[in-house]
Amino acid sequence: MHARYGPPEVVGLQEIDRPTAGVGEVLVRVYAATVNRTDCGYRAARPFVIRFAAGLIRPKATILGNEFAGVVEAVGTDVTAFRIGDRVFGYNEGPFGAHAEYLAVRADGPLARVPAGVAFGRAAAATEGAHYALSFIRRISVRDGTQVLVNGATGAIGSAAVQLLKCLGAQVTAVCGPDGVDLVRGLGADRVIDYTTQDFTRDEHVYEAVLDAVGKSSFGRCRRLLGPGGVYSSTELGRFAQNPVLAMFTLLLRGRKVVFPFPVIDRAMVEYIGDLLASGQFRPLVDREYPLEQIVKAYQYVESGQKTGNVVITVRPPE
Repeated sequence: MHARYGPPEVVGLQEIDRPTAGVGEVLVRVYAATVNRTDCGYRAARPFVIRFAAGLIRPKATILGNEFAGVVEAVGTDVTAFRIGDRVFGYNEGPFGAHAEYLAVRADGPLARVPAGVAFGRAAAATEGAHYALSFIRRISVRDGTQVLVNGATGAIGSAAVQLLKCLGAQVTAVCGPDGVDLVRGLGADRVIDYTTQDFTRDEHVYEAVLDAVGKSSFGRCRRLLGPGGVYSSTELGRFAQNPVLAMFTLLLRGRKVVFPFPVIDRAMVEYIGDLLASGQFRPLVDREYPLEQIVKAYQYVESGQKTGNVVITVRPPE
């Protein structure tokens, strides 16, 4: 729990009453969760605009954690889609609450069954990065042979984007550091650029879309990479919040455009992700796992900038 905004150390463990499943809800016994960039942003209230949703002075949601996987412990009235004992995974941004032993969530929300053979930790790490990536992909009309560059291909969003784009037949160029070159090739990338030896914005290839999954570039720097009608997107607001502004401005013009999709996730998307997990077409990268008791260390590692893929929190050991 955290009662104020600040660094990882503001988070601590507390015993509270177990939640109950209300009307239309299921109670999940959480086995695994993650610490991700969304949790970090809401915990620290950075950027400041987060406070307008999270609480201006102090956080409304004192238990963070938006990704989770576990077992249905109880079902509320009017719930027919899930039964006690179902293995489920999902996403709960806004209410949060997954950094706990029990979590009550809407049964008609972003929740689906964990496919057979998929571990809780892998399922818990499947939604945050993937739904950001899918929000971008669904704006660019990917088809066989679509040329896409993904900057930050070893992060949770970037690694998901590479795999999801390949599922749709895109030709993917991935940008990462030297330690990730073999890794992203293994994810299916057709070309890999090591940013320590080559400035990817000077690449001679022409792309239909560029996704900056780490928000460290800009439309201005990447514009030359785009063909006529090409699209640039970033997971960050950009300097002076330029990306949403450019998205509105370039929409009115012909030629290269900026898109800034606001990610939306629902049950259909989680079920789609579940199908890809079951088929092996999508395998979320898991860098490290920490027990819930070491969640401060997990936050510190996520914010070190060293992680590859996802950081999982083991709330309950698998039975």
